[in-house]
Amino acid sequence: MKPKTGISLGLMMFLQYYIWGSWYVTMGTFMTKFLNSTGIQIGAVYSALAIATMISPFFIGMIADRFFAAQKVMGILHIFGGILLFLAARVTSNTTFYWVILLYSLAYMPTIGLSNSVAFRQMSDPGKQFPLVRVFGTVGWVISGFMIAILGIEQTPGTFNMAAIVSLALGLYCFFLPDTPPLAKTPATAKSVMGIDAFILFRDKPYLIFFIAAIFVCIPLSFYFGFANLFLNQSGMQNAAGKMVMGQISEALFILAIPFLFNRIGVKKMLLIGMTAWIARYLCFAFGNMGPNAWMLYTGIILHGVCYDFFFVTGYMYTEKKSNDRIKSASQGLFTFVTYGLGMFIGTWFSGFVTSYYTVDQVYQWQKIWYIPAYIAVAVLICFIFFFKEKKEIGIAK
Repeated sequence: MKPKTGISLGLMMFLQYYIWGSWYVTMGTFMTKFLNSTGIQIGAVYSALAIATMISPFFIGMIADRFFAAQKVMGILHIFGGILLFLAARVTSNTTFYWVILLYSLAYMPTIGLSNSVAFRQMSDPGKQFPLVRVFGTVGWVISGFMIAILGIEQTPGTFNMAAIVSLALGLYCFFLPDTPPLAKTPATAKSVMGIDAFILFRDKPYLIFFIAAIFVCIPLSFYFGFANLFLNQSGMQNAAGKMVMGQISEALFILAIPFLFNRIGVKKMLLIGMTAWIARYLCFAFGNMGPNAWMLYTGIILHGVCYDFFFVTGYMYTEKKSNDRIKSASQGLFTFVTYGLGMFIGTWFSGFVTSYYTVDQVYQWQKIWYIPAYIAVAVLICFIFFFKEKKEIGIAK
């Protein structure tokens, strides 16, 4: 991969995750303050993102695999998404807000898999080169958090306006990315239109076990994305969104270790490290406070790097290794479906229900809330240890 190409892909990742980081983490806090939302309503809106993920990535991935260049499809989706984000900043009811976020999510979520496909196609050694490009996405998320703090818009509609501007910019930039034409040469069928081509991965038992584990790991992830910012604000942490940037800085640092570890300790150990970190994070949140145990809150934030990189970034690379050329884009859409789709749909509704259940007189019982994702992470970890059997040399699924 040429240096110029690497810079181009790095900027793509930077903007891709800057957009997401601009509005996603603080949305629960925004909804509580401006829309007077309950825990269930917050969970419902976060589930809109998951619903979109289950609907759109397969179809969009199929289009990119067979008909149109992936970067051009990305450009159109981001421009449309930017318009919807401007609209999201101006609605005043929970119901309308839900539908706007759902429609936006239908546009945004396919671009995660497409951006990965664009990057992978330009690389001679994805195992070593992809983390170095993907880290710019983490930097984008970090910078978005800093900008929220600098502009003082954490609990305002300004987060959506900022995301909208960047989304329009990325949409235009996509048309100048390296060309990524379709690879698949076979004609489209009903199976391909529905994205079922990528289901060939389920014939591979280790990937199927990973698929199931990824669904359940997304439940703890849903608790963090949906309620961590609200929890930290209510715990008395000043400029919580800015402090949560430490998690993304941690992610940027740990992602640099991925190329070294992926080929040396194997995918199973990396995934186990990620799941163990989820347990530690929620125990820190359960017992932390802004008094003597403030260090536990900061530790829980910083652990985000291990939690995310060692499971989700590793998962994208594992999926790439398992896929043949015909299903490259669709398989990335499949992994997005597993994590940000089905898993997050279950997780967002479940986290919303748990949060509302442990609310008394509009006061959240945070310690009891954080116990739940910790227990789930323990259960997934134990099952994964016994059932996931993958060779160090990962083969393409047949």
